[in-house]
Amino acid sequence: MNHVEGKKRGRIFLFALSTCVWCAKTKKLLDDLGVDYYYVDVDLLKGESREEALKEMERWNPKRSFPTLVINDRHIVGFDEKKIKEALAA
Repeated sequence: MNHVEGKKRGRIFLFALSTCVWCAKTKKLLDDLGVDYYYVDVDLLKGESREEALKEMERWNPKRSFPTLVINDRHIVGFDEKKIKEALAA
């Protein structure tokens, strides 16, 4: 798990892939907004760590597609700038 420091806007966690363009766009948006968040590049995990991350992700997104962003118990699947900004403003 990786941590990016910034303004506290609650609990923000991103399930991503290191090779995913939309995941990179989501990280960049969060960086540009200057928020504090955690993320994991699931494809870089091995064995049990990877299975645990996928199991946790499945709670929010049963299809296990990327990116999956969780903001204060609200999940956003895919890159949706408007929804992300709305969730962070709440």
